Amino acid sequence: MEEAAGVSLLFLGVFAFFIIVMIFKGIVIVKEGQRVIIERLGKFADVLTPGFNWIIPILDKPHRMEWRSSREYVDVSGRSRSVPYTEYRDVVDMRETVYDFPRQNVITRDNVSIQINALLYFQVTNPQDAAYKVESLPTAIEKLTQTTLRNLIGELDLDQTLTSRETINSKLRDILDAATDKWGVKVTRVELQDITPPAAIQEAMEKQMKAERDRRAMVTEAEGTKRAQILKAEAIREAEIQKAEGFKRAAILEAEGQAEAKIKVAQAEAEAVKIVASTVAQSSNPASYMISMKYIEALEKMTEGKDNKIIYMPYEASNVLGAVAAIKDLTGGVPAAK
Repeated sequence: MEEAAGVSLLFLGVFAFFIIVMIFKGIVIVKEGQRVIIERLGKFADVLTPGFNWIIPILDKPHRMEWRSSREYVDVSGRSRSVPYTEYRDVVDMRETVYDFPRQNVITRDNVSIQINALLYFQVTNPQDAAYKVESLPTAIEKLTQTTLRNLIGELDLDQTLTSRETINSKLRDILDAATDKWGVKVTRVELQDITPPAAIQEAMEKQMKAERDRRAMVTEAEGTKRAQILKAEAIREAEIQKAEGFKRAAILEAEGQAEAKIKVAQAEAEAVKIVASTVAQSSNPASYMISMKYIEALEKMTEGKDNKIIYMPYEASNVLGAVAAIKDLTGGVPAAK
């Protein structure tokens, strides 16, 4: 009896321990940003969400998925590089993931072999499709990216490849997003990190760039010389214009001064004539007086000098002499010298 009771207690203890272990094995805690795919007897059963979850031990098992990560290291040149490696996880990471693909050789349309290193950003949107609709999700994405990239680069020349990164990224993202949609994956971004042409091509490109810089420097210098000559010519022309304007203004002012002076003289003479006319008798002619005065001034100028001169006076000079006599009568004559 005692032995049977002892066996029963032992059996109960083992059973209780087994129950406790099963209970703990049935508890699954899922972290935020993750999902767990549960298979019951090899068949899809459920997708566990973040938080506390309960499964049936032994019958339910998490589906293990292949996942790719990378390890960072520093090479001999001091550059930081990443090495991809594959691991298996019981959880599906729903966060955005980045794949750093190794360098691959691609050939452009003009038959230049270049090396390209690409980055791919994607996010799992449907864990069930990602687990069951593709055998190896990381490998499938990598091979699809490589083949698509080769096709896109094969349609471009080397110069277009080097200058059209945004276009290549956009086209590659659209193609990959459409192809991976049935796998429950959303491709959010594709970036080309490095595009490395062969050494000979790089040397030729450097020479071309140097020649282009020299050409631009010569063009800039020629443009500067041309601009300086144009500005100098414009300055000379402006100076000549200003000088001509000054001469023109001076001539105008001089002519205006002379005209104004003549007007003043004429006004003064007219005033003198008026004064003389007011004192001359009514029979006297003021015009004859003025003409006589002009003749007398002209005779004085003609008889200047030491040489003897013969002066021929016109017939009309008798009128002048008559005017002189009239002036003499007007002034009452000149008293004789004593």
